Amino acid sequence: MSLRIQIIIGVATLIFFLYIINMVRIRRVELKYALIWYLICIVLLLLDIFPETLDWLTAVLGIDMPIHMLFFLGIAFILLFLYAVTLVITNENRRTKRLIQEVGLLNHRVKELEQILKEAGYDVKAPVTHSADAGPEHEIYVSGKEEK
Repeated sequence: MSLRIQIIIGVATLIFFLYIINMVRIRRVELKYALIWYLICIVLLLLDIFPETLDWLTAVLGIDMPIHMLFFLGIAFILLFLYAVTLVITNENRRTKRLIQEVGLLNHRVKELEQILKEAGYDVKAPVTHSADAGPEHEIYVSGKEEK
């Protein structure tokens, strides 16, 4: 590999590394998700600085050509990244399912309490809201017992 290509790859990798650091700093990406990108950048820099490492890995693993080794490493990193993303998605799905169940139980409990208040003679005005941005104006108002 020529020195010019090594410099281009090294500079591009460092720029990407700094970009990921900035994304973590401004809280657009969480650190735990950025770690895989850090690992990829470090490996790319090591392979760029020490290109003979790729030749050595090729010989050790019995792969015919260094370019095949590079494709193998690329596919391995893609699979590692997909596994990490799968773990995140699975965890978020679990959390979302639990949240939906809790909201459903709370809605059921609120309706039960509204019914109890109505049976006790209180005037209950339930909010009409179907959005996630419900604020204080969407509270349930209960006035005193109605005169009979």
